[in-house]
Amino acid sequence: MSAPFFEAHGISVQFGGLKAVDGVSFTVDKGEVFTIIGPNGAGKTTVFNIVSRIYDPSAGKVVLEGEDITEVPAHRIAKLGIARTFQNIELFEHATVLQNLLIGAHVHRTTNPVAEALFLPSVKRAEVALREKVEEVIDLLDLAVHRDSMVAGLPYGARKVVELGRALCTRPKLLLLDEPSSGLNVEETEDMAFWIEDITKDLGITVIMVEHDMTLVSRVSDRVLAMNQGRVLAMGSPAEVQRHPAVVEAYIGAPAGPGMAPLEKAS
Repeated sequence: MSAPFFEAHGISVQFGGLKAVDGVSFTVDKGEVFTIIGPNGAGKTTVFNIVSRIYDPSAGKVVLEGEDITEVPAHRIAKLGIARTFQNIELFEHATVLQNLLIGAHVHRTTNPVAEALFLPSVKRAEVALREKVEEVIDLLDLAVHRDSMVAGLPYGARKVVELGRALCTRPKLLLLDEPSSGLNVEETEDMAFWIEDITKDLGITVIMVEHDMTLVSRVSDRVLAMNQGRVLAMGSPAEVQRHPAVVEAYIGAPAGPGMAPLEKAS
């Protein structure tokens, strides 16, 4: 049996006397959508910060395709094939959509500064190839109408899509989506679900997602991990996890009664 595509083994982070993440372990298979849910303050985004190397774990390790990346510096993560979106959108607001996407694509440039300064033919060919990759992402996410628009003038929903597009332009193997439906209306959330499905099925990208909208979670997730107070409560299919007594209690603050319906929306 082959090793999992991604592995987190007993990862922990402590801030002063607070254990934000306490011995969390999970694996993710290639091409899977694996979602982490939990109440506010459960430690979900802290797990993302460990995986994307913003935080160093105080214990445990993180493994990608059999390689221990626990001590890889954050600036090397994109080249390893890990991309991330943020709960609070992080874009260059005074640049166009196209320019933001090209910034993501340039992670994989192979030309050197001297060749770029002289704009040698090799640089021109590389720029054309990058532009072609960016145009594929623009087509995938229906961003053509915004291609030359300044990000600062875009509505919130469009900015969320641009951030997703920039992450895809880095050509990731593993995509970390931090609350992709946050701030979106019902129609925009439906579009996001379609794109997540396309990203995994058509592009073969593995997704780890933190999400509050349980409708989106149930639709796109293969497996779900529920957290509370930095620890794992349950793991399994979306339906299994939503019905787990400890998960229900964490959300509503009372023990789950017999026959309780699954959670519809996490707040």
